[in-house]
Amino acid sequence: MNRYSMLRNVLLIFVALGVYACAQEKEQVDLIVHNANIYTVDDGFSKATSLAVKDGKFVAVLSSNIILDAYTSENVLDAQGQTLVPGLIDAHCHFYGLGLSQQIVDLVGTKSYDEVLQRVKEFQEKSPTNFIQGRGWDQNDWEIKEFPTKEKLDALFPDIPVALRRVDGHALLVNQKALDMAGITNKTKVAGGEVILKNGELTGVLVDSPMQFIGNIIPSPNVETRMQALKDAEKLCVDYGLTTVNDAGIDRSTIELIDSLQQAGDLSMRVYAMVSNNQKEVDYFLNKGIIKTDKLHVRSVKVYGDGALGSRGAALREPYSDQADHFGAMITTPEQLEELALKIAASDYQMNTHAIGDSSIVSVLRAYKKALKGKADRRWKVEHAQVISMQDFDYFENGIIPSVQPTHATSDMYWAGDRLGEEREQGAYAYKTLLDKAGLVALGTDFPVEQVSPFLTFYAAVARKDLENYPEGGYQMKDALTREEALKGMTIWAAYSNFEEDEKGSIEIGKLADFVILSDNIMEVPEQEIPKITAQQVFIDGKKVK
Repeated sequence: MNRYSMLRNVLLIFVALGVYACAQEKEQVDLIVHNANIYTVDDGFSKATSLAVKDGKFVAVLSSNIILDAYTSENVLDAQGQTLVPGLIDAHCHFYGLGLSQQIVDLVGTKSYDEVLQRVKEFQEKSPTNFIQGRGWDQNDWEIKEFPTKEKLDALFPDIPVALRRVDGHALLVNQKALDMAGITNKTKVAGGEVILKNGELTGVLVDSPMQFIGNIIPSPNVETRMQALKDAEKLCVDYGLTTVNDAGIDRSTIELIDSLQQAGDLSMRVYAMVSNNQKEVDYFLNKGIIKTDKLHVRSVKVYGDGALGSRGAALREPYSDQADHFGAMITTPEQLEELALKIAASDYQMNTHAIGDSSIVSVLRAYKKALKGKADRRWKVEHAQVISMQDFDYFENGIIPSVQPTHATSDMYWAGDRLGEEREQGAYAYKTLLDKAGLVALGTDFPVEQVSPFLTFYAAVARKDLENYPEGGYQMKDALTREEALKGMTIWAAYSNFEEDEKGSIEIGKLADFVILSDNIMEVPEQEIPKITAQQVFIDGKKVK
């Protein structure tokens, strides 16, 4: 063997030894999870058993436990076969509002007006305030399914203003003191809403637009209260496995407060913020352009088309079946919708419009169609998309995204038929039909209108029943979603609706390491067990937040 051959062989041996050494060297990562039942929600809806996280992102997603041979970490979690899904996204909620609601009278679940009054009295005795606020009453849950009147409230609180918001946020019950402070009389009339009168006298109930007069006299919370509200809301949401929330309508000061808390590390929740439709604020953000940080995304405007069905504020083409000659009301007129749509279309922002009644929905869809002509991939949303005329579903074939809340169907099903009539009800809460037309649906809760739990969202979407297993066979099951569709609606489709599908919504290499370990397999557990599922552990950026 000549000298050249000997040198070559020695070199090859060293190369081989180097390759072997490299093969044995494990990559250091921040977290390893193995022995898990992972639904990745990728394009193929594939499954995996292990993952690795580094610098807040997934660096490996494997279908076997060889991950322990390739990676090493000081944080290794054996999931013991538990189900793991992407971080859950609530595509329509009121995150800041949820936090504030923890500091006022909770009226959710009250079964009578007298129970409402009792809760208000107990709250005021425990935490005296100069302006009593509450939220959550729903006359549809009472034996007498009529709006309350203010007489008993006046007797209890003649000198302290009281404002009690209906569960959907679209009606207020106030006492005479509040009416006087706001300057509301039986002559007050405002487009886009109603001051409810009885025998020509004020009842104390305001629907939609007139509520702004009360809003103007309610004391603004201080910064400390607002910060605590955001932190309270985060705790409630994280406990249910939410890692991103779409806050449907907040002002600049709240957006900036969220940003400051996130930047300081005091708020982990990711927030997709919809700017409230106020001309000054809309102009500010449209001129500023899209705002995107690690945790905050601002690129949409929240508009109100009409009110809510439960308070008969939703704008219908034909009169309400249970109130002759009453059509509801548009909060934003069709002409205003068109003008605003053209303005937003000239920017990079989305237009996300609350539309519940069939008249409101078609007005919104027509405005969208006109403004988006010749524009691609704008992903504008119809928030709620609740009652749709059969001929109007086709509008959703043009890239418009329905953002819906399945628990609205199971909350409203007891009386929706009374409001709408049998024929019109067939186009209501039509999630499967919307999916077939639009190609996706983004799912949310609208909390605090409904409960925070995404597992109730999932259950309502697939079972279309309440927690008492009513109705037998489910409500309008032609529009139920499959479990796969429901999970996509709470993850990848919701992310897509936010222009965030490349960074979240599925468990894939390179995406943000947001995920949840569940108490049960949400894809296989018996249907009636779905509402009992809990989020056992929750991770944002690969860091455990629960």
